Amino acid sequence: MGIAAERIDRLDELAREAARDGDAERARSYVRRARRVAERNRLTLPVRFRRFTCDDCDGYLVPGRNARVRTRDGHVVVACDCGAHARYPYR
Repeated sequence: MGIAAERIDRLDELAREAARDGDAERARSYVRRARRVAERNRLTLPVRFRRFTCDDCDGYLVPGRNARVRTRDGHVVVACDCGAHARYPYR
C-alpha cells in the first residue's frame, strides 16, 4: 500500500469521525481532500468510501442523520439531504 492509499484511508477515518461528531463541514473537507489525492495519484477510492459519500455535495453520509437508506427490488437507494440519490445493486 502506497503513501497515497494510506492517506486516503486516514482521511476516510477522519471524515467518518467528524460526521458522527456533527461537524459536516470538516467531514466534507476531508472527503474533498481524499478525492483530490486519489485523482492526482490515479487511484480508485475504496468501495466503502464511495458508498458513504455524496457525489453532489461531497458530504460524508451517516444513515439516519443526513442520509436515507431504502431497499428496493435488487438495489439499495441512498438519498442525501442535498437531494442526490445513489443506487447500488445487491443479490
